[in-house]
Amino acid sequence: MRQHFIISSIFPAVRSNRWARSVLSLLFATLLSGMSFAQPPAIGTKAPDFTLSTPSGKAVTMSSEREGKNLVLVVLRGYPGYDCPFCVQQVHDFIVHGSDFAAKGTRVLLVYPGPPAALDQHAKAFLEKQANLPDNVVLVVDPDYMMTNLYGLRWAAPHETAYPSTFILDMKGIVVFEKISHGHGDRLSAQESLEHLPKQ
Repeated sequence: MRQHFIISSIFPAVRSNRWARSVLSLLFATLLSGMSFAQPPAIGTKAPDFTLSTPSGKAVTMSSEREGKNLVLVVLRGYPGYDCPFCVQQVHDFIVHGSDFAAKGTRVLLVYPGPPAALDQHAKAFLEKQANLPDNVVLVVDPDYMMTNLYGLRWAAPHETAYPSTFILDMKGIVVFEKISHGHGDRLSAQESLEHLPKQ
């Protein structure tokens, strides 16, 4: 069994003691079964709240940002070591349609994850490639993958950060639609997001 191998590697003294190895294997299996790993919020459930900051340091709490409005929550790849061209295109799309979201009483929250070193600066450089954000579109950084991990979206591979995802929340914070991409492309467009908004 794999856990026998792991335990023998960590505790070489138990290799020759079958009883000790069995006891430690049982403890190891119990610990693993008790561990819970975050999963993305399912449709029909309330999206977990979180607080992150804009690149300029202003704290933004998701529930306060929503404030009784519909919310489109977009998780980008952020900074995996370069500016993702798919993220640039997606954010541009949401900025262009900012007035359409405003007309439907909807806010857009963009999450930019990445390694903590200079993430604010990378996010500012990313935004310089865009037109000014409309008042109802906000970008926050996730330098410690707090929100990314909370939502079960951490893409733990070299040169990756988070699975690009979009969640549409109603006025009560309930997830009414979601799209999680396990590749770089295949993003939910602004127009598709508008079509999935619940009626107020």
